[in-house]
Amino acid sequence: MWKFMGRSSQKKGLLPGTLVHVGDKKADETRILFIEYDSGSYNISDIEQIEDTVLAPDPGKVRWLDVVGLDRIDLMEQIGSVFNIHSLVMEDIMNTGQRPKFDEWDDYDFMVLKLIHIDRETYEVKPEQVSLIIRPGMIISFQETEGDDFLHIVNRIINNEGRIRKLGGDYLVCSLVDSIVDNYFVALDIMGDRAESLESELLKSVDQVDQKDIHLLKREVMFLRKSVWPLREMMASITRGDSSYFSEDTLKYARDIYDHVVEVIDSTELLRETITSMIDIYLSGINNKMNKVMKFLTMITTIFIPLSVIAGIYGMNFKFMPEIEWGYGYFFALGLMGLCAVGFLIYFKRKNWFD
Repeated sequence: MWKFMGRSSQKKGLLPGTLVHVGDKKADETRILFIEYDSGSYNISDIEQIEDTVLAPDPGKVRWLDVVGLDRIDLMEQIGSVFNIHSLVMEDIMNTGQRPKFDEWDDYDFMVLKLIHIDRETYEVKPEQVSLIIRPGMIISFQETEGDDFLHIVNRIINNEGRIRKLGGDYLVCSLVDSIVDNYFVALDIMGDRAESLESELLKSVDQVDQKDIHLLKREVMFLRKSVWPLREMMASITRGDSSYFSEDTLKYARDIYDHVVEVIDSTELLRETITSMIDIYLSGINNKMNKVMKFLTMITTIFIPLSVIAGIYGMNFKFMPEIEWGYGYFFALGLMGLCAVGFLIYFKRKNWFD
């Protein structure tokens, strides 16, 4: 779990607002994608520096600046200076262990989200922090690594599909958040299938399941829950109209995202309870196995105690013991021992102790 929390100890002793990249993920190269569009046209280009065309205001167009790679401190300082983003906000952007949150500043809103990927082979959660700066007609997104999670949004802009070219930047924000929430459903499907498989094997035999697999799945579900719960509060704040950057037409889509977030939370809680019950089943199965072993040892001990008593009595070397010189004494002792053993076996059988 600690690998998901970031390494904030790297900032020990530094002033608040000092830009330090905190995180393990680094992009192969920093890339800045600039997308500008309206209902009639669009323009997409990769840029190496913030040009005047990016900064020039144009009320009729939506501008989206997508920054991939957070480890170049000089570039992040430039972006913060050019777009007048507070140093504390830039610090949170570069600290990838942030809790999802929504903050309002003087001339922009700031949003932190967790993009979740899951390995279908190892079932390991691979989180990525996505930060958004929201201004009227200008959206700046920050990603840790290159990916195709927002590619379908870019394709919708290019092909003029849906409402994205007809509505403003607030709708673009909803599209980005909705894409992140959709990834939660994918992760839940994979985790749910894994939990169902483990539960099926567990009910057959606890020997078929490794306890580490259950705890690994529980850990990943806990992180997913940690990522989703704050998002509910964020979307609730937006749907209440706390932000001035979301129009009434866009709030209906924000409410739909809120419903999806609630659905993810419900599914996560159900999955967490399922895994908790699996742990109980596993521990109960281990205890049952131990009880069976103890029952078997108890039966063996119960059978051999009277045999040991008989052997102990006839093993005494007193001179005047009865049957000490009897020719059939040996066979009589063996028969008595066998009779006791058979008697106990019949008793255990009637008590169903062999089941």
